[in-house]
Amino acid sequence: MINELARQLIEVGTSKEIMIATAESCTGGLIAGALTEIAGSSAVVDRGFVTYSNEAKEQMLEVPLDMIEKHGAVSDPVARAMVAGALAHSRAQTAVAVTGVAGPSGGTEQKPIGLVYIAAQSQDGLADVRECRFADEGISDRAGIRQRTVEVALEMLLAQLNS
Repeated sequence: MINELARQLIEVGTSKEIMIATAESCTGGLIAGALTEIAGSSAVVDRGFVTYSNEAKEQMLEVPLDMIEKHGAVSDPVARAMVAGALAHSRAQTAVAVTGVAGPSGGTEQKPIGLVYIAAQSQDGLADVRECRFADEGISDRAGIRQRTVEVALEMLLAQLNS
């Protein structure tokens, strides 16, 4: 599924001459890795930001640290700021950002393991942000959460390219 979505993204991006950037926290570069697994991806993939720490989010994507302190790194506002930062610091016309709790530790009652925010945005400002609760889908292991996050992120990017 992931390989097929990535292949479709590269095909559509190439035909529309659209560049993509990724900003990843809980996936640690898996989205960019899935895209660059496809031959011809250099025509579409501009760059990927792996911003696992709060400091990296602030330094590389200009996510305000006070926003992270107020809402937490795993939040809608931070996902929105990450995707905006990826667009601002790349040549991409569309980008995706992910931040979440992959586990097996780190979850809380308010932010349980499997909670992931995914934001896709194009240069025209059209943004799609989703709150995903993958444990509700029966996915509770770290690898499964990360893989499902990549899948949803690629689906969201493809929807951006096709809109």
